Amino acid sequence: MNMGTAHQNNDRLLRESLQQVGYLADADLATTVWLAGELERPLLLEGDAGVGKTALATALAQAKDAVLVRLQCFEGLDLAQAAYEWNYGRQLMAIRLHDCQPGSVKEADVFSRDFLLERPLLKAISQDGPCVLLIDEIDRADEAFEAFLLEVLADYQITVPEIGTLRARNIPRVILTSNGTRELSDALRRRCLYHYLDYPTLAREIAIVKTALPEADTRLVEEAVQFVQRLRNEDLSKIPGIAETLDWVKALHRMHHHALPEDMAVLLTTLGCLLKTREDRFGLGADRARQLVEGRRTVGVAEKAPANAAPS
Repeated sequence: MNMGTAHQNNDRLLRESLQQVGYLADADLATTVWLAGELERPLLLEGDAGVGKTALATALAQAKDAVLVRLQCFEGLDLAQAAYEWNYGRQLMAIRLHDCQPGSVKEADVFSRDFLLERPLLKAISQDGPCVLLIDEIDRADEAFEAFLLEVLADYQITVPEIGTLRARNIPRVILTSNGTRELSDALRRRCLYHYLDYPTLAREIAIVKTALPEADTRLVEEAVQFVQRLRNEDLSKIPGIAETLDWVKALHRMHHHALPEDMAVLLTTLGCLLKTREDRFGLGADRARQLVEGRRTVGVAEKAPANAAPS
């Protein structure tokens, strides 16, 4: 077996293992995920909210039978919340216990690994078995946090001044996600492999929904996904992602619909699953909803040609 064939087999096995846990990855994404594991490099996933970035990390952990450790980033995230902090209550208790015994308390008695509270980064590099570390929405963290993160990602180690450098027992598979709310540093980008995750094609999104909701009628799934795909071309403040599509199809199925409702009033009552802002929700009326159901577009954009239309 040559090297090219071996890679194709590994790539195929990874795609199949992800599919078995409900995540449908295309060839480009599967190859990038496989390379990140082979090279022991972090994978930076960029894309709009709701395209499946976080779900990939969850699926990869399930497929690899690995522990999933998640660090949710936010403005003001600091070392104590991301990596570790000292268990001050336990340290004080240890000091008081030593006060009742002969001899003074040494610094090493209370500044040891036993008194560290593991936060996500330290927890990930402390795993003895396989681990997937998800650093979610890194663009929401401050730029200063990236500088500390680079040490972890470069050598998979964390330096604790009181006790020294703690190195990874097992190299975790690291996935960083970004929604693009701010530009990431060049140093962080250079450290990672990169993949841009876009909204799925019509055929792929139908396959995703069918995999996640096999009990839903095929006609309902196909019509709903077509509607969502057209809806994404509208001028929305928050474009619905795959998760919203799944919620909507699940809701329609629970309402015992086997296809999209013909009554637009009924359909509009369910759009809270897709449209998550006041402007988007009340900006879509019954007439426009019917146009989207039927595949028609607004003036200036091509409409779906009738089935009996002659080619131009």
